[in-house]
Amino acid sequence: MQTVIAFIVIFGALVFFHELGHLIFAKRAGILCREFAIGFGPKVFSFKKDETTYTIRLLPLGGFVRMAGEDPEMVELKAGHRIGLILDQDEKIKKIVLNNKDRYPNIRVIEVEDADLEHRLYIRGYEEDEEVIKKFEISREAVFVEDGVETQIAPWDRQFASKSLPKRAMAIFAGPLFNFILAFFIFLLVGLLQGVPTNDPVLGNLTEDGAAKEAGLQKNDIVQSIDGKEISTWEDIVTVIQKHPGDELKFTVERGGTTEEISVTPKPQEIEGKEIGIIGVHSPVEKSPLKVVTNSAEQTYEWTKMIFVLLGKLVSGEFSIDALSGPVGIYQSTDVVAKSGIFYLMRWAAILSINLGIMNLLPIPALDGGRLLFFAIEAVRGKPVDRQMEGMVHFVGFALLMVLMLVVTWNDIQRFFL
Repeated sequence: MQTVIAFIVIFGALVFFHELGHLIFAKRAGILCREFAIGFGPKVFSFKKDETTYTIRLLPLGGFVRMAGEDPEMVELKAGHRIGLILDQDEKIKKIVLNNKDRYPNIRVIEVEDADLEHRLYIRGYEEDEEVIKKFEISREAVFVEDGVETQIAPWDRQFASKSLPKRAMAIFAGPLFNFILAFFIFLLVGLLQGVPTNDPVLGNLTEDGAAKEAGLQKNDIVQSIDGKEISTWEDIVTVIQKHPGDELKFTVERGGTTEEISVTPKPQEIEGKEIGIIGVHSPVEKSPLKVVTNSAEQTYEWTKMIFVLLGKLVSGEFSIDALSGPVGIYQSTDVVAKSGIFYLMRWAAILSINLGIMNLLPIPALDGGRLLFFAIEAVRGKPVDRQMEGMVHFVGFALLMVLMLVVTWNDIQRFFL
């Protein structure tokens, strides 16, 4: 149960911050955002604030921000349609009722002659029992009402496609960007709570069952030499200990202004087929804000570089598709990491966040990187790619991603359960 909760919290947080990036920059660009969703499928929970409906959906496989103009959500009013109009105090249309018009008092029913719901914002038509055509202005915040559900109209300047190329690109790029920012702040929080490793020749925390504690070494001992060999860094300590499994080593340490000599025998441990020595001592740490910030940036950069290297090996064929993990594999890894403690789990979340950001930046249709690729093509040719063509490419890309997800998930199931 603990692993299930950890998995849901981590995955939910990664998706939340990713979609939050899209939402913030879309709203900054003036785009009408209809829905901010975590998950797909039927709604489990929802509430509306301002123009946006915030929802949690049943299938926790991702999320989305539904922006005006991106989905075919608007009703097209054609000549001959009979609709109901509810006007505000300025005699502008605030509600366009498509059915169940008898439920609304003081509604004005008209037969549409023509309408413009994006640019000039008007509806012209004939009221009942009248032969004179009338023109009604539409409020910019007007809504359609169908089966009791209200959908706000989107004037052209509130639609995604109306915005400049840099604003559209930033609204898409912000999702992966927020994943990198989230990873940085997770590393930052871990550093502030736990401290960051230093390379000083000082002993950190000692494990209760380690050889160091049994021999009498203490936290904050400054190691001057081991078996007469001068020690100047933490890496020097690790190197000597690992090379002498089962051999007695004489530590010369400074403690409280005095020098002491303590004999320690590293315990043998096999790692990746090689026997090394360990004494049960963690590296020294410090919590200076500057060091923590620097270390957080370095970790974010190093993990980003490492994931790109692994992707390169996958493309070059050094790794097979069997090396990939889907939700099942991530869940299993989360289970292992969760048993190691909260700080390891937080670092795991940061790594997953970086991974999600990188995956979404790949120039694959249906991903953010695929959208950005089309924007790059638009910048080069000076005009957008045909929307229907782009939509078809993204649809095919999404279908292929679903197939890949099924293959990876099946591999995970075989690896862990069969």
